[in-house]
Amino acid sequence: MNSPVWHPFTQHGLEPPMKRIVQTDGACLIEEDGSRILDAISSWWVITHGHRHPAIMEAIRAACENYDQIIFAEYTHEPAEDLARGLIEIAPAGLAHVFYSDSGSTSVEVALKMALGFFHNSGTRRSRICVMEDGYHGDTIGTMSAGERGVFNQAYEPLLFGVDRLPFPAPGREQETLDAFELHCATGQVAALLIEPLILGAGGMRIYPASVLSELKRIAERHGALMIADEVMTGWGRAGSLFACEQAGVTPDILCTSKGLTGGALPLAATLCTAEIFGAHLSTDRRRTFFHSSSYTANPIACAAAVANLAVWHEEPVRERIGALERMQRERLQRFDTDPRFANVRQLGTITALDLKVSAGGYLSEVGPRLRAFFRERRLLIRPLGNVIYLMPPYCVTATDLDRAYDAIDEAAACFAVGRL
Repeated sequence: MNSPVWHPFTQHGLEPPMKRIVQTDGACLIEEDGSRILDAISSWWVITHGHRHPAIMEAIRAACENYDQIIFAEYTHEPAEDLARGLIEIAPAGLAHVFYSDSGSTSVEVALKMALGFFHNSGTRRSRICVMEDGYHGDTIGTMSAGERGVFNQAYEPLLFGVDRLPFPAPGREQETLDAFELHCATGQVAALLIEPLILGAGGMRIYPASVLSELKRIAERHGALMIADEVMTGWGRAGSLFACEQAGVTPDILCTSKGLTGGALPLAATLCTAEIFGAHLSTDRRRTFFHSSSYTANPIACAAAVANLAVWHEEPVRERIGALERMQRERLQRFDTDPRFANVRQLGTITALDLKVSAGGYLSEVGPRLRAFFRERRLLIRPLGNVIYLMPPYCVTATDLDRAYDAIDEAAACFAVGRL
């Protein structure tokens, strides 16, 4: 049956008909015929504890008895207030205020506007944003501008603004990144560094040391620039700690979170900032207002889901589950450490990745769709980034589930690695 639906990141001229999911459960998606699909990428990195965690589902049901949407410009509500206090409590020390939005992209847009508004309201002329090459921060105009340029945004180039890009701190070349940032900051024009802490997500799951992140923060502080940590993917335990910044001992000036904020159940985002940034917008002059909103800012039902997620973190052994998942991932990834069919076998927290050796790599590598189809046939949801295969499963995944995923990766290499295409 033909569908009028236009799916994201999908070339409908090439893709097979979409499979219909009728239920979700734990680490699985369930198709119409009852097939259980292992969600090895947490449905685009959002599901943390597992699909339909009982406490989060119950909180959503309870919230529906009292709320739908409430305008957030003139009123507040208990779920938003409780969530804001809870986020400040668990976030890196020094963050003091919470601004709500709807997605990872909008949380970063909010952060960029906060940073520029801070300097504008302080009477300081700073407007440059520094980013890391190969970064990805979303698909809105501002976040595309800050992300890596390429086939994703080529058609929209006339709308994008310029940013200053730092080289990725590849092994042995970390100082080049730091020196480049120092040079940009020395101009006195840098308002903020926007960065994915410790790992680039859509940019190929590229990992860099915590020491680089901490030194970048020191350089920013020395020159009076802000640091924006895009923790949309890395937050909520993915990198091993609650927030990746913790591993560098860093408190960013602004922190963006979404995806796992509600355990993945509902769309919600938050941008946390220091008291100083909030203070630059606090005034009796309405012209200094932070002019940003969306219709569904701080939706009470989504906030209730996020409050329940906080309770899960406090009341259940989530960190122990993350530690167990890290160990299970490490044990299974070791089989590929010296495998000549792969390069750059790596892990950060619960995330593992490895590059399949093919004649032509990169995001648009022809092997990407073939790998997806291969995994789909084996009831696995794994969406490689071109030739980069990665796993980012929910924390409830079992050892048996992971065995099945890694066995399929091994089998895929036998079919698609160099010499097999």
